[in-house]
Amino acid sequence: MVRVPLTPEDRERGERLGALLRAARGDRSIGDVAAAADISPETLRKIETGRIPTPAFFTVAALAAELGLGLDALAACRRSSADASPAA
Repeated sequence: MVRVPLTPEDRERGERLGALLRAARGDRSIGDVAAAADISPETLRKIETGRIPTPAFFTVAALAAELGLGLDALAACRRSSADASPAA
């Protein structure tokens, strides 16, 4: 299977998601959060560093539930700061 290369926007979105998850994790260890979300610590580490910019929905949903994040907060990561213009 050939993977389609990630666009700069994909990479930026992955970095925003990773930063949000890292901030929500706070002082908790990667291992503790990963175990509670039933994923591997390496997967969480890769998501937080943007190396997996498009993780599976159920992985993100499990992390959101464990970290107390609403899916709307995660969905906001889809938009860049340039796209987040105020409503007229």
